[in-house]
Amino acid sequence: MLSTRVRIYPACLACAFLLVSAVGAMAAHTNNILITGYWPPTNEMVRHFSTNPEQNLTGWEGQDWEGLGYDIHSYFPEFPLGVDVDPQGEGDFTVDYQDTSEDWWRITAEINPVAIITFSRGNDDNSWEVERLQRNWGPAWRNDYEAPFKPTPSPPDSSMPQNAARLSTLPMDDIVQSVNDGAVGVNAYIDQFGGGGQFLSEYIAYHGVWYQDLHSDPSDPFQSVAAGHIHVGGQVSIDQGRAATEISLRTLIGHVDMLLVPEPNIGVLLFFGALTLWRRRG
Repeated sequence: MLSTRVRIYPACLACAFLLVSAVGAMAAHTNNILITGYWPPTNEMVRHFSTNPEQNLTGWEGQDWEGLGYDIHSYFPEFPLGVDVDPQGEGDFTVDYQDTSEDWWRITAEINPVAIITFSRGNDDNSWEVERLQRNWGPAWRNDYEAPFKPTPSPPDSSMPQNAARLSTLPMDDIVQSVNDGAVGVNAYIDQFGGGGQFLSEYIAYHGVWYQDLHSDPSDPFQSVAAGHIHVGGQVSIDQGRAATEISLRTLIGHVDMLLVPEPNIGVLLFFGALTLWRRRG
């Protein structure tokens, strides 16, 4: 009896299988990175990444920033009367618990960031202080400038115990190293245990790492892979802050790229192994 073998073009089948499997394995995410500021110099040093023409008269510089494949979006309050006269400010992320939280969930729902850096003013020096942890404080929050003076609810995150900490997922060591190597006149270091200060800095910082954890699952259609907070010294100039911000962003983008590389699909590997054996035996 004549034996025949039906050829089904295994190379084409393998390509199709690989494509389907790879698409199924890839996580969905945007190319948006969110950065925020509060008091000067942090609002000024991120201004060029604002899409709001009223806040950024020179035009948005964040689209496909430096050709790296990510859009940088910044949001921050304004202080037209000066911080000494009006420390709360106006606009997005006013220095107020309720306004900050409302703006946070609105803005993140609009841009679905894959990574986040929140900035705020820290010590009266030239520091670039990367915060390792941020706490879900209860009554320990310090009063803001307008009633209700503390977060509502407090603690803000009911999924975590009161005063529990969430950790930064930024590439902290790499940011510190890159900023110090950049010699832009700031002193970068990691605050390992101090936290964000029990005020609005830590409050928005907590929202950042909280959001990232909520969207950390690779199956999330808006996966977020890194978030954390940096305190910027009050003596850091706008130009220094802008330079250090951009160094931090380049470092973050490299980290995000590395995290988003799909892992090898075990089904694809097994298929190619079987295909190799079939071809050898044929």
